[in-house]
Amino acid sequence: MKTTENGKRKTENPGADRPREKCGIFGIYGHPDAARLTYFGLYALQHRGQESCGVVSGDGCRVRQHRGLGLVSEVFNPQVLEHLPGHLAIGHVRYSTTGSTLLINAQPFVVQHGGRSLAIGHNGTLTNAREIRHSLEEGGSIFQSTMDTEVIVHLMARHRGADTVESLINALEHVRGSYSLVLSTADKVIAARDPHGFRPLSLGQLNGAWVAASETCALDLVQADYWREVEPGEIVVLDADGLHSHKPFPAMPHRFCIFEYIYFARPDSQIFGKSVYLVRKRLGAALAREHPLSADLVMPFPDSGIYAALGYAEASGLKGKRVIVVEDSIIRGTTTRSRVKSLRDAGAKEVSLLVSCPPTRFPCYYGIDFSHKGELIASQQEVNQIRDFLGLDYLGYLSLEGMVAATQMDHDTFCLSCFSGDYPVPLEKDFSKTCFEEDICSPSPLEAAVVCERG
Repeated sequence: MKTTENGKRKTENPGADRPREKCGIFGIYGHPDAARLTYFGLYALQHRGQESCGVVSGDGCRVRQHRGLGLVSEVFNPQVLEHLPGHLAIGHVRYSTTGSTLLINAQPFVVQHGGRSLAIGHNGTLTNAREIRHSLEEGGSIFQSTMDTEVIVHLMARHRGADTVESLINALEHVRGSYSLVLSTADKVIAARDPHGFRPLSLGQLNGAWVAASETCALDLVQADYWREVEPGEIVVLDADGLHSHKPFPAMPHRFCIFEYIYFARPDSQIFGKSVYLVRKRLGAALAREHPLSADLVMPFPDSGIYAALGYAEASGLKGKRVIVVEDSIIRGTTTRSRVKSLRDAGAKEVSLLVSCPPTRFPCYYGIDFSHKGELIASQQEVNQIRDFLGLDYLGYLSLEGMVAATQMDHDTFCLSCFSGDYPVPLEKDFSKTCFEEDICSPSPLEAAVVCERG
């Protein structure tokens, strides 16, 4: 374990060679135990972000927050949750794709403006954030963090005289890229999704309360009934009068991130209208059709169970076998290489690897952490070169057509830019060299901020 400057543990990422989603978000309105349910929702979404987490609660008058570096179970406990009362709350788990791993960059991000508080949690990446930030700073804005998310609240603050929804609409008219958002004031929760719908966002109900979450697995854990998805380009307001839908933006072609099906989402979730579990089974069936190999054993490449399996194989004398390993993706290749070597050391006669997506050749700029082409082994080497580097007898990738067909959705529904290099949303010049990557030296924010909304 590494430690932060204040001596707290910082969780290592055992899957450094895996693609990482930027964040998971959760919001609830109308439940007396909102913060505790948000904690459970974040626990279900922990796979989407393990660097930092936070919860903001509201009771109609005051807004309270608690954030920290580390896992949900490390940052929160019953005593912390007792100090987050209220009938509404939003929460966030984070991996950093823009902005350094600092407490000041943990979300939800809370600001005060005009005597009121606003909290925001963001899943995605804004592709024009740098140019907006530069323009705002030229106009006198002072930023507290290095996150792209902060430009949204600055844009909202500039739209004086409008209510929160109108300010949000005005701000979102200026940003490009991917975003699923939860926002809260002291008396309402707002959920919003970008017009292309890159990242998932679902709605549910729990005993009259409304819930928004990145994935339906979070609804399941808090025992909320799934209602529907927040539609691409939709803004949903949850308040004392119920649910209100706003669709202020022109309709755009859907560009759902297909990596949600391949790797990110939990298999017990339903996203983009489909069961993740069933899609992944169909991906495996498509691999079998495209790469019919003879072998004695088929196994996945999990992060934790492989060494126990190797020990079992050695003790049982199961050597000299032909092994097919199924992997969801290969990003950098280093971890896969060491696992293949472990299989060889355990006595495997042949090792073949089948990957349930095409080669990942291009960076993602919409919320996944491989934002540089040099990070991607498939951008620099052909399949046979990757095979040799990994120490394999055979390497087979699923075709783009086979992958999309396994979703049982239209090809044009998805963002496939990490495979094709065709980016659906324009990028800033030199976007990969984003200014948000630099460390900043700043005092820690107040972690127990309490603001009275009614004076």
